[in-house]
Order: sequence, then structure tokens, then C-alpha cells
Amino acid sequence: MKDLSISERRARIAHGAAVEPKSLEVLDPEHGLTLEQADHMVENVIGVLGVPLGVATNFTVNGRDYLIPMATEEPSVVAAASNAARIARICGGFATSTTEPLMRAQVQVIDVADPHTARLRLLEAREELIALADAQDPQLLRSGGGVRDVEVRLVPTPGATHVVLHLIVDVRDAMGANAVNTMAEAIAGRVGEIARGRTLLRILSNKADLRLCRARAVFDADALGGPAVVDDIVHAAALAETDPYRAATHNKGIMNGVTAVVLATGNDTRAVEAGAHSHAVGRYGGYTSLSHFEKDSDGNLVGALELPMAVGLVGGATKVHPVARAAVALLGVTTARQLGEVITAVGLAQNLAAVRALATEGIQRGHMSLHARNVAVTAGATPEELPLVVARLVTDRLVRADHAEDVLAELRGEG
Repeated sequence: MKDLSISERRARIAHGAAVEPKSLEVLDPEHGLTLEQADHMVENVIGVLGVPLGVATNFTVNGRDYLIPMATEEPSVVAAASNAARIARICGGFATSTTEPLMRAQVQVIDVADPHTARLRLLEAREELIALADAQDPQLLRSGGGVRDVEVRLVPTPGATHVVLHLIVDVRDAMGANAVNTMAEAIAGRVGEIARGRTLLRILSNKADLRLCRARAVFDADALGGPAVVDDIVHAAALAETDPYRAATHNKGIMNGVTAVVLATGNDTRAVEAGAHSHAVGRYGGYTSLSHFEKDSDGNLVGALELPMAVGLVGGATKVHPVARAAVALLGVTTARQLGEVITAVGLAQNLAAVRALATEGIQRGHMSLHARNVAVTAGATPEELPLVVARLVTDRLVRADHAEDVLAELRGEG
């Protein structure tokens, strides 16, 4: 769709997503988030910041086709995800699965004389504490959610052993932070009494290791570039599994896709990123890659990704921000589970695209081709001059502002 105008792209996307074209008018800056709306969302508002919203295509997830809204400032992200999804589509697209939407609330107790015995006292009070916590959110209970269990951990610190109680809460279609924080604060006094200590922290954990989304896909070897490319991708992924310096950038590539969809749908990017990176550490004790690539018996590449995915469709910016509402409508998801699975599939696609580029032509060729547009615009290229300047920057392999200015001067006969 790169050769279409913005209005033509929007019309085509509206048709493909079966939404009213008028509903996408909020994607225009003048019709999007207003200053008044922003003033109700955060403190000391002085304006709003626009981020480009693109749409990734070719995604098939669990047999259903999706158009994926992605909010990102980085060139090549949307195009790379779309291309990887096109390759995955050859073998059926992405298959996903999800655990229950369980979040943890932590209550920290300090100054406990007998932490081991206090742990048992708290476990004995399980039913009482669950009832007290559930009473804080009748709406969550009506929707089928609520507290599912109580855990108590003893955490040694340099000064003492802390008693830490976990509430395990099914938050349904919410991200869950407000619900579990309210519950933790409500039971804190009683927890302190039972443990015979002083409660301190009462807050959720963003290590959402009970709320996992998984995606897998088969990427056709020929479409990737042949058997040698498959082997090199497997070698590149193996380095990310064993070398934390490579793993950090490898996982950043995954989050390029994940964060773009999380942001577009009005969810908490920091919570999802914290959960992902803690998951990359927690499984094996050292920082490693979140994804895994291997070659199947047919010689095709198989990719798999598992992520904590604390996203929701209830409350927060998802309901308040007009562009987030439009993005969710465009995506066509109806549950937080469905949203998380699609986001995880995008993360796997983005990861495959990056590793494939690294294992073949290098990351700069495709990335810099798109970056050249930004450089040309910054140098002052008009819409008519833009394709000529971009082509020259890419051909010369000098995607720099000073070279763009020289090319413009030459085109204008100023040299």
C-alpha cells in the first residue's frame, strides 16, 4: 500500500476491517486526542505528542486474518512485520495459545519475629483473605474473575527475612493493575495482624509469569531465501540464547512489534516490557532470548515465542483515548486474551524479520532505505523531490543530512 495516498489507504483498511470509514477520522491529528481529554488522563498537561500509526498486513492468527495497528516512530517496523507475516501465511500463519489472565498482588510484611510460622498462619487464613479481597471488586466477580489463590514467600534480605504474601487474581479482560492494587491495600492490615509484623509495600507485580501468551509459526524455507538462510537464522538465534549482549538486541526486535501494538491499543507499554524482560531472566537464571528458532523435518524454519502479556480492553487509556478505541475496532478483537495472542504473533513476526535481515543483507539496507525518507524530508525535499532524493541516498549508500542537502542542491541546479 505504500504507493497509495493516506486517504486511499484508510479507505482500503476500513473496508478490510469492516468498520465505518468515518470511525477512522480520529486518526487525523485535528480529530484525535483533544487537550481537554489529555488533561483528564495525566497531570500538568501542556499538549499531546503524535506518533505515526501504521497498519501491518498479511497476518493470519489461528486461522483468522487481522489488520494490525502499530504505533511507532521507527522506520521499517511495520513493513518488516508485514513481510514476515506474508512468509508465515504460506504455511498457515501463526498459532497461539494463552493461559488464564492471572495477575499477582504483593503484600510485604517486615519486622516479623517468626517468619516461618507467620507464613503458616497466613496460609491458614487463606479463605478469610480471599473473601476480604474479593469484596473489593464485585464487578470483577460478576464477570467471572476474582482471587484464585494465596501464596506466601519468605524473602531473605541483608537485614531480615521478609514475609511476602501474593494474591493470585483472575482479572478477566482488564490489565488488572487497579483491581489487584485495591485488593492488596484492602487486606494489608489483616495480613499484618496475622503475621504479627508491619506491612509496607502493597502493589501488583509486573512479573506476570502466570499470564502467558505463546505464538508459533512455520516460515517457508524458499520464501526466506533457501536452506542456507534457514541455517544462518538458527545460528543467529542460538547466539541470542547464550549471549546476553546479543539477547538484549534480539529481544528489542521482538518488542519493536509488541510495544507498537500495545501503544496503539492504549495499553501499558512499560508493564508489558518489564514483564517480558523479567521473563527473559527468570526462566534460566541469566538473560536470554525470549524466542526460539529451529529447523523442522521439512527444512523450514520454525519460530516460537512466549511472553507475559498483561494487556486489557477494560478501563485505562484503551477506553478513554479515541485513537486507541479506533485501533481496537480496527483490530477487531473482543477479549484481552485475543489481543494478547495477536500482539505475541506480531512480536514473533518482527523478530523473524530482524534476524533474517541480520543473517542475510544486514539490518542497515532495508532500515536505511526507509530512514532515507526522514533524512530527505529533514533536508527540505518537496513531495516531488522526495523519491529522487531517497533513491540517490540509497544508491550512494550515504543516508546523511549533509549528503541529502548536496543532492537537493544538485537537483535544483544550485551546485
